[in-house]
Amino acid sequence: MIYTMNEEKNPWKINGEKKIYSNSWIDVTEYDVINPSGNPGIYGVVHYKQLAIGALPLDEEHNIYLVGQYRFPLNQYSWEIPEGGGKPDVAPVESAKRELKEETGIEAEVWTQILQTHTSNSVADEFGVIFLAQKLSFKQASPEETEVFQIKKIHIDEACHLVNNGKITDSLSVMAILKVKLMIIEGKIK
Repeated sequence: MIYTMNEEKNPWKINGEKKIYSNSWIDVTEYDVINPSGNPGIYGVVHYKQLAIGALPLDEEHNIYLVGQYRFPLNQYSWEIPEGGGKPDVAPVESAKRELKEETGIEAEVWTQILQTHTSNSVADEFGVIFLAQKLSFKQASPEETEVFQIKKIHIDEACHLVNNGKITDSLSVMAILKVKLMIIEGKIK
């Protein structure tokens, strides 16, 4: 059976809401709802107070620069593009420039927004913006006290291989790597 519905109309009814948790980065709210089938239930939503910002640095030979770090929520090491939070009142590209410089020491002359994304829209409202950074220069990194990085230079083809083999799983990184590879294939990046 195929269900169709008006895509513009919200099928959820909210009877009440209760803030469960809040810190400097997120709010967690539990909603008392009537679901689209008409049954009562609850729905928990994580609200992010900042934008998710990603920057994929690409050099003239199609090498990219990844950062490796231990991710506390996953309890595992992760290779990913330089990324972090951006304040909603700051232009996303400015946050991307800051994150790239902090994490890698890389600065770029050319910035291109390549993606906008909702990172996990079943439980969170996090909105991400990803940039391609080109015409790179290299300076000293200055990570935050909670960040301990390794930096790896690899070709975009090797990065795609790591994505396809489940070695790179960070959502912003997967999207950025595959998007840039597609742009290269389509001739949008020389």
